Amino acid sequence: MPDRCRYPAAERVELSDIRHGHTVADPYRWLEEPNSPQTKEWSAAQDALFANAAADLPARDWFGATIRELMAAGTIGAPVWRGGRRFFTRRTPAQEHEVLVTVPSGSGTEHILLDPHALGPDGTTTLDSWDPDHEGRLLAYQLSVGGDEEAQLWVMDVASGETVDGPIDRCRNTSIAWLPGGAAFCYVRRLPAEEVPEGEEAYHRRVYLHEVGTPADRDVLVFGAGGDKICYYGVAVSHDGRWLLVERTRGTSASNDAWIADLRETGAHTPRFVPIQRDVDARTTGHVGRDGRLYLLTDRGAPRGRLCVTDPAKPGYAHWRTLVHTDAGAVLRDFAILDGPEMAHPVLLASWRRRAISEITVHDLDSGEWRGSVPLPGLGSVGGLTEHPEGGHEAWFGYTDNSSPTAVYRYDGRTSEAALWEPSPGTLELPEVRTEQVTYTSRDGTPVQMLLLSPHGAGGPRPTILYGYGGFAISLTPAYSAVVLAWVRAGGSFAIANLRGGLEEGEEWHRAGMLGAKQNVFDDFASAAEHLVKTGVTSPGQLAAKGGSNGGLLVGAALTQRPELFAAAVCSAPLLDMVRYEHFGLGQLWNVEYGSADDPESLGWLLDYSPYHNVTEGLRYPATLFTVFDNDTRVDPLHARKMCAALQHATAAPVDERPIVLRRESEVGHSARAVSRSVRLSADQLAFLARFTGLRLPQDAGTAG
Repeated sequence: MPDRCRYPAAERVELSDIRHGHTVADPYRWLEEPNSPQTKEWSAAQDALFANAAADLPARDWFGATIRELMAAGTIGAPVWRGGRRFFTRRTPAQEHEVLVTVPSGSGTEHILLDPHALGPDGTTTLDSWDPDHEGRLLAYQLSVGGDEEAQLWVMDVASGETVDGPIDRCRNTSIAWLPGGAAFCYVRRLPAEEVPEGEEAYHRRVYLHEVGTPADRDVLVFGAGGDKICYYGVAVSHDGRWLLVERTRGTSASNDAWIADLRETGAHTPRFVPIQRDVDARTTGHVGRDGRLYLLTDRGAPRGRLCVTDPAKPGYAHWRTLVHTDAGAVLRDFAILDGPEMAHPVLLASWRRRAISEITVHDLDSGEWRGSVPLPGLGSVGGLTEHPEGGHEAWFGYTDNSSPTAVYRYDGRTSEAALWEPSPGTLELPEVRTEQVTYTSRDGTPVQMLLLSPHGAGGPRPTILYGYGGFAISLTPAYSAVVLAWVRAGGSFAIANLRGGLEEGEEWHRAGMLGAKQNVFDDFASAAEHLVKTGVTSPGQLAAKGGSNGGLLVGAALTQRPELFAAAVCSAPLLDMVRYEHFGLGQLWNVEYGSADDPESLGWLLDYSPYHNVTEGLRYPATLFTVFDNDTRVDPLHARKMCAALQHATAAPVDERPIVLRRESEVGHSARAVSRSVRLSADQLAFLARFTGLRLPQDAGTAG
């Protein structure tokens, strides 16, 4: 590997802003401009530096082959039923992407509806979402290319495969609410660029009614006129087509507003919306059942969630009745209703997470009384519950854990039994893994859970990766991961910390890790590292930090606050300049989670932890690999560019001992990608961490990492 003088030259500009009395230095602001000659020259030099460093990582080949082998398990999705027709996604070992498959009613013959690789053989086309109509005759679906997630909406005739509508643009992340008969649907679309201020083209969403086969510019605006530019909307229609539900969320807020409209009274073009809740600090999602009741999954008055019911004609809070009460130790996530004629007594299934581990309980549909539990294959995670929209006695759910690829299970309400319905498509030999759920104490005395995966029968200390996220109410739950298992197969341990900021312990746990309490997340992560060292799992010279997106912010804070705890780090698609994050990508959506530098109080806590602003010259920083994606429209790669330059300038560690490098990738974005691209990225990341934590590959695996 090259010596220290090989870090690319990066001019440090004497530039600072005065913000609410704070002098905020920003010496690498010029790296915010991706197309400037100076940035292009710097980026090309970083590409060369990474290529040089990567050539010194022979473990890349072993990790690439191992991850691909473990990804050969494939994936399978729970079925969605419409008009007797079954829709589901599946990826076989030979496929680059999940494909959408359908099976007609009364037939065992499968038909592939959408294969992203067939639509884009270069692997850059992704299927972002799909929604069949009530009758299963038409399919709305969204495709994007190159990772930018700017999906276009199309409509397909399911029987013929022919396109009957589209493309409709500006539809990123829209839900689809089909009206019965398939002639029209409600959806969410951004305003045209010429109708919004410059720089706000990614915002300003509205709810429209679209008639299939007509130009989108004729769509009827049904909700959201004059709304806040950062509002998101969700739409749904009851199975009988009578009730239209709309939810509105400001950015990524944990709270929402919700309305319902009786289309039988007004028609779909001019719905009259009645509030379910508005201006309440809580999240509520509605669903009208086949029995005509409005079911409300809510954390209002119950941070861990409860299920309420009411008359949809009287949706206000005063009329809510709790059907399934909150559980002091678990978080309510989902429910399904089994009320078909085959059922002697209709029941409701409720899906929970207790300390990040899934459970399913059975309740009387009328009273909510507990009737039992659904046995699960192990201590793992349950995906969404699905049922027949027309009613029935069956429900389906996906299940996975740390050593089990996703499989689909079927629950029979007549027998109260759950059985394997569809296994993962691939068969492979999995490594023996010891999985433990441990509890450690954070800096302020808060107990925090952590999953620890290690080679079966192995002792310590050994090279270990500590992974976390800690934000946006996202829970880290047990799940099959080829990356994790490849690391364990190589002889390392992998720890996944359930930090505050997630939803593992309910909404209070989330709020204990956001805004002015964000430091709790970083303390939880550092305390996890200290616990792993104290208990002999690893040592600081063998410990690596890994995270992406908000988890990349976490890694950046770990590097700058506690660099002595880690030998290496992977920081992927990160936020790192927390003073200017709102100016780029979708940053304005996140000030409800982080706060805004425009606010004096928020600026204080942002500056306290912003990784870019807390790099200290002369410290010995861990070996760090930044990975960024040119088409990332959520988190701009500028964060990693600026932080990389700052660390390269500041670190006291020689480049051949603890390098700071940047891996850049084109034609991909923040999220979905082809299998081959995922393999290459993960192989580079693990090989880098193996090199600088001292992990040596199994003796029969060839060259050591």
